[in-house]
Amino acid sequence: MPQPPNMANMLKQVQKMQADMVAAQESLKSETVEASAGGGMVTVKMTGDLVLQELKIDPDAIDPEDPEMLGDMVQAAVNEAIRAAQELAATKMSGLTGGMDLGSLGLPGL
Repeated sequence: MPQPPNMANMLKQVQKMQADMVAAQESLKSETVEASAGGGMVTVKMTGDLVLQELKIDPDAIDPEDPEMLGDMVQAAVNEAIRAAQELAATKMSGLTGGMDLGSLGLPGL
């Protein structure tokens, strides 16, 4: 006859995983990603928790006749940095959960 799952043991495992995930989320604050657009005319540095740290614009990118182009480059660089930061976070989290989707469990931060 199969033994019922050990609920206390399962709870300990979930609590450890939750603590590890909180620690991983904290570590994302100190990791950065970089992205650029316009052949490096606009460069963005962002933390793994999606805080924009740095935005560099090459003076040659500033064309008073075409401000929309500069806006497009900034938008492209920021969006690429967000994508890279989210990918970094997903990689960190999937290592902790073994690829399981735990969002449905209602754990904080998922």
